[in-house]
Amino acid sequence: MKSYDIVIIGGGPGGYVAAIKAAHLGAKVALIEMERLGGLCLNWGCIPTKTLLKSAKLYQDVLRGEEFGLKGIDTSKVSLDWSALTKRKDEVVERLVNGVYVLFKKNKIDLYEGMAKVKNKNEIEVNGETINAKNLIVATGSISNFPNIPGLEDTLSSGKAVTSKGALQLEGIPKNLIIVGGGVIAVEFATLFNALGTKVTLLQRSKHILSGVESEMAETLEKHLIEEGVNILTSTKIISINEDSIVIQHEEKEKTFTADKYLISLGVKAQLNGLENLNLKLTKNGFVDTNERLETNIEGVYALGDMNGKFPLAHVASAEGIVAVENIMGIDSTLNYDIIPFCIYSFPEIASVGLTESQAKSAGYDVNVSKFPLSANGKALAEGETLGFVKIISETQYGEILGTHIMAGHATDMISEAIMSMQIEGTIYDVAKAIHPHPTLSEIVMEAAHGAIDKPIHK
Repeated sequence: MKSYDIVIIGGGPGGYVAAIKAAHLGAKVALIEMERLGGLCLNWGCIPTKTLLKSAKLYQDVLRGEEFGLKGIDTSKVSLDWSALTKRKDEVVERLVNGVYVLFKKNKIDLYEGMAKVKNKNEIEVNGETINAKNLIVATGSISNFPNIPGLEDTLSSGKAVTSKGALQLEGIPKNLIIVGGGVIAVEFATLFNALGTKVTLLQRSKHILSGVESEMAETLEKHLIEEGVNILTSTKIISINEDSIVIQHEEKEKTFTADKYLISLGVKAQLNGLENLNLKLTKNGFVDTNERLETNIEGVYALGDMNGKFPLAHVASAEGIVAVENIMGIDSTLNYDIIPFCIYSFPEIASVGLTESQAKSAGYDVNVSKFPLSANGKALAEGETLGFVKIISETQYGEILGTHIMAGHATDMISEAIMSMQIEGTIYDVAKAIHPHPTLSEIVMEAAHGAIDKPIHK
């Protein structure tokens, strides 16, 4: 029987990063993956969707060419080739996935390709072989957690309804698409297919889309999507779903919708197949319960990524993978979940870190809120992308930054400045004093910091 210091089950952004970090720290490592390294994010989530969103954004920019002085573009002849879009998407994914396999070989990580079945915390069976683990990391991700809606299971089986993974494997761009759900995945796919010319209807259970996002940004994006042609219905209840239609309750009336495809995005739960013998303690929401060191209720067993339910984000899974490995290798390590960046790749993008205004007030802080609009920024005007703003939440005594929320074309890149500031307990004075290059979108962060102290320079 082969024996390892660490065995990892699951090769997504949490598992494969944990394996590489463990190898760097001198551990003998094995990883078990039943599909492909990279997991959902790299193969069927983050990377493929962002690749398609880039194509969609470029398509929209071409259609706007005349605004930028480009003459001679016959927009009626500009068309989309879905097969070419998906081919490029697959090429990007393949290149990155192959890179992970190369890293495994470089770091001498043993890869077992198959379904893992845990006998106990030290013995794992894969492909008929049993291997021994001194420590075990489970990073098996999540699976869809569908509510009990009449007809949903059969409609999914027929292919009329798909999950996000299925949406990336469509044979063509649907003329009509109904998206059930109003979270991040739902909004990103609404953005994508609406930009590609699909008539999109989004059905949301709560009063607003993106219910967990800073409220002003969520409301601004909702209005913008509606202006762009997305039909958004909130406060809905799904009555039934079948191949012919989706029936909902909305504004005390029963309404029926039809479309070429339905995209179902209604939440997830931990993927526990093969882990049953561990008897892992679960949270009330069905995720694996872990402490700040990523330890489960079983000594020597760690859980990370989507399956622990803390933050279903690839970058969090990767950070958790490093924390778990460091603790196994004797390095005391924890993760500060208060400064986790949260990104949405809509048009424009949304990015947040830290507390919202209401959260900061609820936590007992004396709060200062400073906001600066994108419409007053030179680079935004030059690029013709002026919808958005930055909002900085700080406390009044010392000016420590508690949260930053950005809505802009490159918000997901810009948020890193706020993360670093908060990581070192920076203040609005630090950000205002830092010289920001001109012209850049990042200047709006500096302007908001000036606004928190006194007044923005350009407002």
